[in-house]
Amino acid sequence: MNGKAGRIRTPDILVILFCLWCAISLAVVHDAATSFQSGGMMAIETMGAYFLARVLIRNEQQFHGMVKAIFLIILLLLPFSLYEAATGSNIALNTFRSVLPTQIDYFMAPRWGLRRVQSVFDHPILYGVFCTSVFALVHKVLGRNASPLRRWGRSILVFLATFLSMSSGPLSALVVQALLMSWGWFLRDFRYRWHVLAAFFASLYTAVSLLSNQSFFEFYVHYFAFSQDTGWDRIRIWHYGWLSVFNHPMFGIGHNEYQRPEWMEPSIDMFWLINFVRFGYIAGILMVLIFGWVFFSTALKKGLNEQQNDYRTPFLISIIGIFTVGWTVHFWNAPYLLIMFYLGSASWIQDVGGDAGQRRKAIPKGPVRTSVASS
Repeated sequence: MNGKAGRIRTPDILVILFCLWCAISLAVVHDAATSFQSGGMMAIETMGAYFLARVLIRNEQQFHGMVKAIFLIILLLLPFSLYEAATGSNIALNTFRSVLPTQIDYFMAPRWGLRRVQSVFDHPILYGVFCTSVFALVHKVLGRNASPLRRWGRSILVFLATFLSMSSGPLSALVVQALLMSWGWFLRDFRYRWHVLAAFFASLYTAVSLLSNQSFFEFYVHYFAFSQDTGWDRIRIWHYGWLSVFNHPMFGIGHNEYQRPEWMEPSIDMFWLINFVRFGYIAGILMVLIFGWVFFSTALKKGLNEQQNDYRTPFLISIIGIFTVGWTVHFWNAPYLLIMFYLGSASWIQDVGGDAGQRRKAIPKGPVRTSVASS
């Protein structure tokens, strides 16, 4: 609020409004105690992670440091993940469980003869979300001044870690990021390459909506899921979830279970739907606006130098990847915090140029800087 992290921007206000509305919804649906406890925890996870990045990441060097830190975590977990995939034993959780309580060992049916790696997360799909979210950033930010061997080597390691989750959502997000990076590289001399791509996807959306007997969402989950059963499960969640939203449009259902057939699982594996179901239209729209505002305000920012633009592009591609996987995955616990942290981590881009004085003021004297070339 004192301006040392740049001026207050629209996503800052949207994040606060989202947390306030969720607390109000919980108070209406449940009681004041639930609103205080659950709403307060949601504020810590949502606002805390977002504003932590707003304050800590104020320049290119700190943004590079964030990406490097996340990559090192993936690298540290990878040997344990390979062991878990091959043997079926979650050595990471078993080791931590000998000292303190951890989340349960969520064993799922193997795919292609390998166990779906959970690592230190609550579910294999969350491990995949964590790894896939940084794929474009590792390739383009850490690899900006690196040799081709180091750049591609790091990217392959992130791909391997994501693959070990054996989850169609994270793998689809990784493929989307790879295709977008390839498009940008092949047409790097064409000024309107992203305009053409946006027009292509708009045309694809229109064609599927007009020519298919499925909605675009149904088409996506039906053809990009590992199994037909998984695809149909998500389509049912989509239908019954929106039925719940129509029945409880203002404040949602809180922590109650939504109406569905008895044989369906109670979970809602869809981030872009669950906020509508739990807290009503206003909360769901606010979360979509947070993502959309961060994305478009960053994409339309003018006056960036070459390095700043090279950092902006993979950030936007990563956000698209997260947006994609959110249609088939619900983000909770550590990955949710990381995603909110991502949304606040590019706010420094908005302060380039007009707010340069504030940016210089925000950077402490003698910071520990990470050299892009030496990474």
